[in-house]
Amino acid sequence: MLALLAGCAGNPLEPVPANSIAFELAGRMSVRYQARAFASALRWKQDAQTDEIWLNTPLGQTQAHLVGDRAGATLTTAEQTRYHAQSIEALTQSAFGWRFPLAGLRYWVLGRSAPGIATTATETDAGGRLLRFVQADWTVAFEYADAAAARPARLDIGSSDAQIRLVVDRLEMAQP
Repeated sequence: MLALLAGCAGNPLEPVPANSIAFELAGRMSVRYQARAFASALRWKQDAQTDEIWLNTPLGQTQAHLVGDRAGATLTTAEQTRYHAQSIEALTQSAFGWRFPLAGLRYWVLGRSAPGIATTATETDAGGRLLRFVQADWTVAFEYADAAAARPARLDIGSSDAQIRLVVDRLEMAQP
């Protein structure tokens, strides 16, 4: 099911400082890369030490399970094949052919830019919420469910090698 692809290297996000953000997210994502497309349900558990991500079929069957921490990252496929790399970004690049920009995305899903990474082309709405910005080589655009929403309901994230749409169905903050 998963082919190892030699994708474009691109500019990875620089590592961000250790964080105290902890959450559980459920949503859906689609990715367009090279001449291909990928869609999946997404479950993501993030804390200060570990990221754990499940990419599932619409019926809930796990297609891929990713676990990353400071020691590296592991991808386990539905067939129980395991792949290892230094980070989830590097692992998704080598296994899928597109980068999952985890270093920034853990902040972006909260409607923030990632600390420690230069931010340009910032746009905000009248309430001060971020609408769009560029970090590393990623352009990030936010859509909110309504005028009172503090966190984005949808993110459109683009780079030179991939276009990612993430719809956040549920995001619960947890204790780090």
